[in-house]
Amino acid sequence: MAKKTFEQALARLEQITAELESHELSLEKSLEKFNEGMALVNFCNSRLDEAKSQVELLLHKDGNLVGVPFTEEDGGN
Repeated sequence: MAKKTFEQALARLEQITAELESHELSLEKSLEKFNEGMALVNFCNSRLDEAKSQVELLLHKDGNLVGVPFTEEDGGN
């Protein structure tokens, strides 16, 4: 089986959300979908954390370019 990507996990989360919002699933099936969704959320969060740790902002300091670790405040949120 091919390794799951962030984009595939996100697409599956969107599909699960639509299925849950349809209100056509039994309680048991809804709980199964919810658990699958939570596992996908954890996977996506892990991938985002990995990506964030690799991001560096290049700043011009004393005439040199310096790599500075990315912080949440730099993200513009």
